[in-house]
Formats: sequence, structure tokens, C-alpha cells
Amino acid sequence: MTEFTPMPSVSGGILIGLSAAAVFIFFGRILGISGIVARTLNFDFGQGSWRPFFLIGLVGSPVVLSMVLPSPHGFEPMGLIPMLIGGFLVGYGTRVGSGCTSGHGICGISRLSKRSIVATCSFMAAAVITVFVVRHVLEGAL
Repeated sequence: MTEFTPMPSVSGGILIGLSAAAVFIFFGRILGISGIVARTLNFDFGQGSWRPFFLIGLVGSPVVLSMVLPSPHGFEPMGLIPMLIGGFLVGYGTRVGSGCTSGHGICGISRLSKRSIVATCSFMAAAVITVFVVRHVLEGAL
């Protein structure tokens, strides 16, 4: 079981909310990571020259932090192959679902979008089922 960490969790939530608000206020855009990644990979910057820097910060911050501080939960990250497979599956899912958890869950729900509420409920149900299967059904197999 993981530890109860309210302060880091609340701090992270506040930073995510501030990031979403800043992107909306300064750029008039919804903060959806899948859209940012897709436009950056297609070199479709338009007025979004900030996107590559956002992604560098998104990936670079935890890398730098992991070099400076050990994991408070005592686990090591996965290898490169499982992360690539997981990244591909998440990317495919965001294309099929027309968005990701950041776009739907943070920005869509705050706009009371019915589509985003349904999408976020679907994401969360899939997450709960996945955790249950991995922890209770396959516990010894992995």
C-alpha cells in the first residue's frame, strides 16, 4: 500500500491547475497533453512555439528530480521497453478517445463538458479495473 501524502498531492494538484489556467489565459488553449505532443511531433507550432518547451519541462522535471531525490516510495522506474509500450498504448488510446486525462479530466470537467465527464469516468473505471487485476488477480505472475 502507498503512504498518505496530502501535501505533495495537493501541491501537485495546485500546480497542474495553475498550468491549465495559465495556458488558457495566456494562449486561449485547453491544456491537453496529447494535443500538445501531436502538434509538436507534426512541427505544427503556429502560435504554439511554447509547446516543445512545455514538453521538455514535463519530461525533464521528474528526470532531474529523480537524480536529486530518491523515490519516497522506494520503487525503481520500469525499463525502457515497458515504458515505450505503455506510451504507445496511451498515445493510441488518446487518439481513439479524442483526448487525454489532462484535456478531459482537468479542463473539460471544469467547463462542465458532458463528453469530458463521460471520458474521465471511463478513464477512471479502466484505471480501477487495471489496478485490481494487477494487484489481486496477477499478483504473483508479474
